[in-house]
Amino acid sequence: MEISIKSITLFSAVLLTGLSAGLFYAWTVSVIPGTRRVPDYIYLETMQSINRAILNPAFFLIFFGSLILLVMSAFQQFKSGLTFWLLLAATIIYLIGTIGVTSLGNVTLNNALEALDLSKLGTDIMEHTRHQYEIKWNRFHMIRTVFSVLSFLLSLFGVFTHLKT
Repeated sequence: MEISIKSITLFSAVLLTGLSAGLFYAWTVSVIPGTRRVPDYIYLETMQSINRAILNPAFFLIFFGSLILLVMSAFQQFKSGLTFWLLLAATIIYLIGTIGVTSLGNVTLNNALEALDLSKLGTDIMEHTRHQYEIKWNRFHMIRTVFSVLSFLLSLFGVFTHLKT
């Protein structure tokens, strides 16, 4: 059995998309419930720290690599009927719902939070800042989580249709 470049690209796209969806899902069921239990200053300081730490090669590989490999895989499957359409849908959903929402929503909020000197905020302002940030950030996060999981499922279905051909 010979494994083709198309198959390797598709497998890699599914793997990275699954890791991206898994990261966002794991955050939803672990970090968000945990941070709800901490005081405002600790929450804001923790989010600043996490937002700095996540900007690393491993995250970028998963986050952007998913999109690159989904695009490549969809292109390679262009004449493959259903497999192509599943991968195209997965690509568009990941681009808009995961990368777009993250870039325009979560990152914008993260940048605004990063600009704050928490030591200079009073208790009332800190509470208000947390409330505004947390509600919006978690909403954007839930959207990107749903879209990344949907993209993963569509790409996984793409594997099953690819294997039938």
